[in-house]
Amino acid sequence: MNRRTERRRLALAVWAVLVSQVLLYPGVSDLVRTLGGAGDVRAGMWFLVAEFAAFVAFAGVWGAASDSLGRRRPLVVAGALGGALGYLALAAAPSLDLSFAAVLLVRVLGGAMTIGAFSLSMTALADLSSENGRNMGAAGIAIGLGAALGSVVGGRLSDADPLYPLYGAAVLLVVAAALVATVPDRTPDGVRVRLGVALGRLRERPELGIPYAFGFVDRMTAGFFALVGVFYFRETFGLDAFGAGLSLFAFFFPFAILQYPLGVLSDRVGRFVPVVVGSVGYGVTIVAVGVAPTLPVALGSMVLVGVFGALVAPATMALVTDVASPEERGAALGGFNVFGSLGFLAGFLVGGLATSTAGYLTAFLAVGLSEVAIAVVAARAVRRLSSGGFGVGVVDGAGD
Repeated sequence: MNRRTERRRLALAVWAVLVSQVLLYPGVSDLVRTLGGAGDVRAGMWFLVAEFAAFVAFAGVWGAASDSLGRRRPLVVAGALGGALGYLALAAAPSLDLSFAAVLLVRVLGGAMTIGAFSLSMTALADLSSENGRNMGAAGIAIGLGAALGSVVGGRLSDADPLYPLYGAAVLLVVAAALVATVPDRTPDGVRVRLGVALGRLRERPELGIPYAFGFVDRMTAGFFALVGVFYFRETFGLDAFGAGLSLFAFFFPFAILQYPLGVLSDRVGRFVPVVVGSVGYGVTIVAVGVAPTLPVALGSMVLVGVFGALVAPATMALVTDVASPEERGAALGGFNVFGSLGFLAGFLVGGLATSTAGYLTAFLAVGLSEVAIAVVAARAVRRLSSGGFGVGVVDGAGD
């Protein structure tokens, strides 16, 4: 099997795991109600937080296990099959008369398994070769298109039956396990990237805190839309789960397809405009969604959110690689993803608590203006990084 075939299979596995996760988002209120919860934003928040908290807690555990074992493939297969069992257990919860607290525990256990399949599939992609741009580009396309497709299909499944997305997720995880089972292990001796490692990296090179902060806030907005965006579109505009899924698609699709060309743009014009100006536009359009008077205006704003998000995301990751020396770029990007995961979790919590206590407008203002604030506060630092002002391996944007 050649590397191109391996790359495709691993990217498909990443795609399958991502779709399995997003399938639940458009109909989360109906699903939570079916599983014994209140069906409001706060209950939906805890349902999503339970899984993502397990993601954050166990990603490093799986990485350490794969480093110790020297193999990724059996752990990816085990994680995917364990995650599938978790989804099937959730689907059986109503017939077993499980309490919502027990459902959340199952959600934690399933998330602890699923993150193994997701994070180690990504790691296996990075193991393929030194062509990190090609490997991570495949992962990025898989993630973006997986989120876009999952939001639409998940809404349609949820409208048919709130439990159907759970069955669909289980099937997709079995598919992911089957795909990875056919790919050989190419595990090198590597660096384990966990929160402690990421914090250590920050102490050694504090300028990494700038792109890490942007990554945290950017992912926080994504978590916000995965939870609050769904409830907002359903309650404000009277949409069903499929309609809410389409609203997420309006964001995810341009976000996915524009990342590569806008990443190339950041190589040509430098990082400052995409990161700082893009973040301001990103934050303003998030607020625009929350104040939109009609559904078409809200959907148009969601498209713009996706465009600005695609402008910011690759440039911010590129800023990490600009700052880090070549031998530490893998660990630096790993730290970036750690802070991004924490940001996603924060998006659930901040969005859910702000909405349930102060309403949708306050929540959209809090999240959107946080994106503007980080751009304003860090603008001078980003400019210095973009021009090599910290004395590290930074490109000026006009060269390579």
